[in-house]
Amino acid sequence: MPIRMERIAYLGLGTMGRGMVSNLLKAGYRVTVWNRTPERCAALVARGARQAATPADAVVDAEIIMYCLSDDSAVRELVFGAGGLLGAVHEGQIAVDMSTVYPDLSRQEAEAYASKGVEFLDAPVFGSKNEAANGGLWIVVGGKKDVYDRVRPVLESLSETTHYMGGTGMGTSMKLVGNLIVAFQLEALGEAMILATKAGLCPHDVLGVLHVTDFRSPIFDGVGQALVKRDFSTNFALRLMLKDANLISRFAQDLNSPIPALAVIRETIKFAVNQGWGEENASALIKALEIEAGVQVR
Repeated sequence: MPIRMERIAYLGLGTMGRGMVSNLLKAGYRVTVWNRTPERCAALVARGARQAATPADAVVDAEIIMYCLSDDSAVRELVFGAGGLLGAVHEGQIAVDMSTVYPDLSRQEAEAYASKGVEFLDAPVFGSKNEAANGGLWIVVGGKKDVYDRVRPVLESLSETTHYMGGTGMGTSMKLVGNLIVAFQLEALGEAMILATKAGLCPHDVLGVLHVTDFRSPIFDGVGQALVKRDFSTNFALRLMLKDANLISRFAQDLNSPIPALAVIRETIKFAVNQGWGEENASALIKALEIEAGVQVR
């Protein structure tokens, strides 16, 4: 694989970040990594990444700066905090925030970076651990179209598809719209599987029907099999789903847009998190529904 010209700094090596950096390296990009817990860099350094001691060190020579963090507060700290990116970036660079955050934060980032002569894209991703590792994410992008076109080859090395959604904040807006549907699908699957159980249907037979009907979904396929196996190993943590549900609720409130079903789903997620299942996969919300239904599942 030939070495590509772009120098990329990638900050934050959580579940998603590690997979994305692995694919950037596989595509031949020169990548510098930084993580608050330095030990997480080791496997990527062994594959050719350079490890930086600080965010400022990571971005000094970078043409493109990328990060995918857990929530708004983590992004604020990295970008605006003491020793953060705004004190280290310089004219001509491009910053790409791949986190799921509130659209107003994306616009604040863009404005702050612009004062430094730095371009900005909000480019959150659909997909979780497996898609990040396999380069199969779906990326929705907001910002200037010419900047998107410049960065698109990099994004394509991480994704199955990329989608330009419009100006700054439109990527994060689309991410919240999409995650609204994800929440509905997980709740629908949980309710349906519990109803099927109480009706005496075989779960495998139920999933067989869901797989072929006109309402089939990759989420039903993947999560459904995991539910039958009682496998709640984390691809996307339930606590992060609650964070996203709270963002969606605020987003809809600000736009005076009705989302009555989400209010019910959010309470289900809250209950499940309060039971101590927040670090399990988002599908663990079904356990809250099982309690409500009086279903005992081993």
